[in-house]
This record gives sequence, structure tokens and C-alpha cells, in this order.
Amino acid sequence: MPDSAELARQSLAAFDAVVAAGDGFCDRPGQRQMAEAVARAFSEAELGKAEEGEDAPTRAIAVIQAGTGVGKSLAYCAPAIALALARNTRVLIATATVALQEQLVHKDLPLLAAQMPQPFRFALAKGRGRYVCKLKLGRLSGALDLGPEDDLFDDEMGHTQQEKVEYRLRFYSEWSRDLNRSAWDGDRDTLATPPEAALWTPVAADARSCTGRHCPQFGECTYYERRKELVGAQVIVANHDLLLSSLGSRLLPELDQCLLVLDEGHHLPATALDQFACDTDLSRTHWVEKLASRTVRIGGQLAVSEVADVPRLAAQLRQTQQDLARLVMESYGDVLKAPTGNWGPARARAHHGRLPAALDEPLRLLLVTAESFLDIIAVVAKVLKTAIRDQPDDARRLSALYAQIGTLAPRLEEVHATAALLLREPATGAEDETDANGTRNLPVAKWFTCAVDGDYIVVRAHASPILPGATLRSQLWGAVRGAVVTSATLTSCGQFDFFLREAGLHADPDVTTLAVDSPFDYARQGRFIAAETAADPKDAAAFNAEVAATLVRDLPAVEHGALVLFTSREQLRVAVDALPASLRERVLVQTELPRAVLLTRHRERVAAGVPSVIFGMQSFGEGLDLPGELCESVFIAKLPFSPPDDPVGEARAEWLRGAGRDPFMELVVPATAIRLAQWAGRAIRTETDRAFVTCYDRRLSRTGYGRRLLQGLPPFTRVRRDAQGQEQALE
Repeated sequence: MPDSAELARQSLAAFDAVVAAGDGFCDRPGQRQMAEAVARAFSEAELGKAEEGEDAPTRAIAVIQAGTGVGKSLAYCAPAIALALARNTRVLIATATVALQEQLVHKDLPLLAAQMPQPFRFALAKGRGRYVCKLKLGRLSGALDLGPEDDLFDDEMGHTQQEKVEYRLRFYSEWSRDLNRSAWDGDRDTLATPPEAALWTPVAADARSCTGRHCPQFGECTYYERRKELVGAQVIVANHDLLLSSLGSRLLPELDQCLLVLDEGHHLPATALDQFACDTDLSRTHWVEKLASRTVRIGGQLAVSEVADVPRLAAQLRQTQQDLARLVMESYGDVLKAPTGNWGPARARAHHGRLPAALDEPLRLLLVTAESFLDIIAVVAKVLKTAIRDQPDDARRLSALYAQIGTLAPRLEEVHATAALLLREPATGAEDETDANGTRNLPVAKWFTCAVDGDYIVVRAHASPILPGATLRSQLWGAVRGAVVTSATLTSCGQFDFFLREAGLHADPDVTTLAVDSPFDYARQGRFIAAETAADPKDAAAFNAEVAATLVRDLPAVEHGALVLFTSREQLRVAVDALPASLRERVLVQTELPRAVLLTRHRERVAAGVPSVIFGMQSFGEGLDLPGELCESVFIAKLPFSPPDDPVGEARAEWLRGAGRDPFMELVVPATAIRLAQWAGRAIRTETDRAFVTCYDRRLSRTGYGRRLLQGLPPFTRVRRDAQGQEQALE
């Protein structure tokens, strides 16, 4: 095989050939600069595991910020695919959003495949739960009659059970008919109306309720049909969630045997925290009895002697959960019973990760009881799979029995995982702290919630890691040999440090960074106006009223399309209420229309020559592509601070303060810088765009951290506008 330098040269030659071929591609210096970095990293990476006595294979991870318009997908796809083909390996691309997945699979990769000299195949990878289980759907729709004992409904439906069953059956019958008529392919994402979780979960494919090739529906299974497409694909497109949730499984290529690209990489830390958090319901425990009944019945049929312990374990589990719910209310009742002032449940967090001593013994009992119960379920599942293999004539019934246990076992796993994380010893503030066994003692957020759901007062226990970087280091990066992490916003205030810490790559000797400038001439194409209000942004009522009045003054100047971004629903409401009738008819409000409908109407209005203004929240500040006249002005009502007021953020801020550090400067300001750059980035989308960006938050020009935030923005022509409307250059 050629050496790394020759591999890099060959992969860049493939990139150059694609660009030279035209057909929508054009020569962009920044794009080639990025392609060079991609080729260098992937050619230097040594794939595979080290043999005993050998040095560890060389790792190479490139972190590349590429501004809007660089053409990131071609810059990483062409050299990565050329290298993968030369090295007889595969490329795994993980994105954060469905929109980018679809762009890659339906546009970028087909176009590239038509130009690359060597053919390659690509496929989209989705989690098993995105597909329907035809065995479950057949039973629940009535199409398969497997007997009265085959009950797959696994939730607590209470006195409204019959109504919920009838409601679900209408959908299940319709889905079953559409499958039989080939009007639906079994993919959740292709349903005309996205189903709610309570409707989809009972029929979703799931590893714990799936018997694989032993299932009588295996030959018609949508999930396994899609899996076949992955087997022969040299390029697999997945998402961050699937990448992290499948670590250690065989769903995706092994990370030490493939070239990994993480696009929209700025989302990775938050995804990691979500992925490794856990929670469990302490109040509604009827499912435990149902799982025990199924395990005993099925295990008895299979002569599994261990199920004799299940009734005792189930009773112990339910009692311990109820004891914990009671003790939580005794310990945190003042907080959990108080009005929340918002739509969410009441919440009580364990400060510094220290739980009341009264919870320790029941949590340990919960942990060992759940573990023992899970061990027995594993035995029953193993025997059941053997029976399915050995008794093909009875496979349909036996597979349904397997599914009965598998639909409820994940709840027991959640109990076990949550108890284990809640019992984690509190960390004192040193990131490299280890316990007596040499295990890293990383901080954990621990909290409880209380809410009313129908007839139930629901107490839930929650736990989550709070350092995404430490989690990613231990779970992801140790297995990776060659990777590229990219996004338009990886630097914060002009530096990579914040992202590298959050992503677990700080001080990693195998990491290189590169910032590729956008090809756009921001100084010529756009103006950034740091507007000042008389009201202090911290005085929400006065500030919101002044911003609303200022918008009423500024919006009439919009000739085509504009976007106004708000940081709270209350702020948006005040602005909408302040609009006179002449302006109100121009405004499309995010909270009043589905996103797709709103954007379609906006485009139709602008195309018809009618001014159109979108009032949106945070989700409209990222991933929204409105080039040209569709967005000639962006108005930012307030700096998009996201203070650490969620349990994980609070716990992390508390942990940092305990170590003598400043969470505002370490967490809030850097995260805001990335978000502000994303919001301002909605303005200039092509080389011909002309746009204004106006931010009404005076802290941007009056504070030291505001000036840091400005450093992270594209190089617009910048002006400061005071409360009287006077403008001057802003350095």
C-alpha cells in the first residue's frame, strides 16, 4: 500500500478531478484547504487494533471550522471516499440533523458518485426504532391472532384504557393495510403525519424484543432490509445519536476500522449528555407486575427454574420504588409541591451531587434487585431464542412471547442505570479525580421531578453526567483512529478551546485544528448593527417593550424577506401584540404555524413581491437557509444567552464554582458566542446576498464579554447605534 503522503496526494487528486469536472462544482480556495486537511488526517491514521507488544496505531483527528459557503460536504466526502476505496475501508458520516442527512443522501453523494472515477455505494443508517416491527403491528392491528396471552401494550393506561386501545387500533389497522398494499415502507419518517411516541413505541422495532433471523417476519422486515443496504456500502450516513447509542454494537462500522466524519460537530457535546443521561418512574410500577407475570409464565413454559425468584424480586422492586418515591417527597417536598410557574414539572436537585442519607440504602437495594431480575430475564431470553431456532413451526408464537418480555425489559434497565448513576460518589471539582479503584470519579447531576398525570402523582428520578468532554473521551475517542469534526461554528470568540474541552479533545496530542474562512465578502455584503436600548436587558418587562416598539419602527423598511429571532416566548408575545395591523399582516409567527407551512408561505410571499417577516425562536436561528431576498435582514431581539438553569447546567456551574472557576465566562459566554454566530449566519448565504443584522442588546457594545462575542462573528461592517438612533463605526 502507498505511504501516507502518497495516499493524501491521490485523494486530493480525486477531489481536484471532481471540481474540474464542473457540474455544479467550482474552484474555492477554502474548500481545497479543507480537503487538504481531511486528506492529511485520514492518510496518517492507522486503522485497526494494536497487537500484543506493538505500539498503538497512529491516531489523527482534524477539527475544522469551515465558514458558510466553503462547501464542507465535498471537501470531506471526495478525499475521504477516495482514501477509503484505496485502503479498502469505509467512511462513516454522522450529522446532527435530518436535513443534512437528506442533503447528503439525496443530493451530494449521488452527484459525487457520478463524478468519482471509482464507483462507490452509499446508504442511510437509522436506528432500529425508526422502523415498524411487523410482528407487533400484526398483533396489535388484529391481523395476527396469537392468542389472548399476547399482550404487547406496556404502558399504564388507567381508567381510559379502552379509549386509548381503540384510538391506537385505528392507526395500527391503517398502517397494516398500507404495508400490505406497499403504500408504506415501514419507516416512521415516511408516514404522512409523525406519530406521537405513545402510539409508535408499542409497534417499533427494538433489539430487546427482536429475535432476528428466527422471527417468522424476518424475510419481510423493513429494518433488516435496510441493514442489507449498509453491508455493501462504502459510505454510511448516520446521525450523532445513532453513533453514540450504537457504540459497542455491530450496527455501524467499528470506529477503529473506518474513517469517521462528524458534521455539524458543535452539536456533539450536547448529544453526548442526552445520550448518557437516564431517568426512571418511581410512582407508576404496574409494569413491574406485568413483566414479572410474563417472565414467570414464559419461563415456566420453557422450564427455566430461575423464574421461581421473580415474584419475590418484583415485589421487592415495587416496594423499593414506592419507598423511594415517599422518601423523595419527604426530603424535597417543599420544593416538589411548590408551584413551578411554568409548564414543566416541579424539580428538586441534589446539591453537589449529595443525596439525603435516607435514600442510600433503598437505592442500593433497588440496584441489586433490578440486576438480579435482569439476570433472570437474560436466561429466559436465551432459552427462548434457542426454542425459536429449534422449533420453527412454533416460531411465530415464541417470537411474540420474546417480544412481550422485550417491550418491558428496557424499563427495568432504566431503573438499574438510574440507580447506579444516582449512587455515584460526588466529585470535588478536579477533572482527573479517581476513586479508590482507579476509576475516574466524574461529577453527576442528580434530581427528582414531581408532576400530576391523570390519576397519578408521578415522582421521577434523574441522573446525568455533566462533563460531555469526559464522557466522549471515555466512550468515543478511545476507539477512533481517524476522524474529521467539522461545522461552520466550532470556534468561540475566535478560539477552538471551548469546543475542544466540550468535545473531549482538549490537550489530545493527535488533534489538529483549522479555521477556513468563508468565501463571502462580509464587509461588503453585510452590515452588523449593535443597537442600544435605554432599558437594561436584565429588566425583562421594560426591555421587551422597548424592543417591540423599536421593531415597529424598523420593520417597515423591510422590502422583501426578514427574520426576527427571540430568546423567549414572552418576548415574542410582547412583540406580536405591539404590531399595528399594517405590520401584523406581514408577519408569520413560529408558534402559530407548522415550520414547513410557515416557510412555504414566506417563500410564496417574497416571490410575489410582498414583504414577509418571520418571527421565530431559537430553532429558527440554525439550519435555516433563506438566500437572497428571502432574508435581507436579521433582527436579534436579545443576546441568546442560555444560562445554566437546567439541572445539568446548574450542577455543572455549581461544580465549577466549587473549583474556584467562573461558569459564566467558562460556559455561558462561549456557548453564546457560538449561538450568536449561528443566528447572524442566517443573513449571508450566497456570494450575491446583501443583508443587515441588527442586535438590540446593548451589552454587545458596552461590556468586555460583549466585545469577545463580536470577535466570533463574521467580519461584517460593524456600526453602533445608540438609543437616539445615531450611528458610528464599531471596532
